[in-house]
Amino acid sequence: MGAAFNAPAPLSPLERLHKVAFGSAFQTPLPLVRVQSDEQADIDISGNTFDFVRSIRVFHIQFSQRTNRDGECITSDATRLGSYGTQGDYHWARSNVAKVPNASKLPDTGYCNRVNYRSVFVDWRDHQGNYGFEEVRY
Repeated sequence: MGAAFNAPAPLSPLERLHKVAFGSAFQTPLPLVRVQSDEQADIDISGNTFDFVRSIRVFHIQFSQRTNRDGECITSDATRLGSYGTQGDYHWARSNVAKVPNASKLPDTGYCNRVNYRSVFVDWRDHQGNYGFEEVRY
């Protein structure tokens, strides 16, 4: 991406210990690094070799449902799907819990089961086609 940084020479372990012991380790300001980006990758990743990048999907799940006093089912589904394009560009699109893979810990949303669920679910296929996923509730 055209970024470069010339770091100062690393200190020896004894020099680092001396700086920490005598309080000067945290007084040296970190150098500022100017970064420029043209929002393009340095390489072409449109080929089949990089299909694993495009296989990554990120579901931001925000779903709730309950029955009100009148017996009506009140549902809120703000699920979004993030994915990568041909050259690694990332975008979000509207989605819904029906499109979330079964590997998710999303509870049964059968007719108006009481549910309040928020998570980020990521799944992918590696370069050999093996399926993987991770989910974090919050």
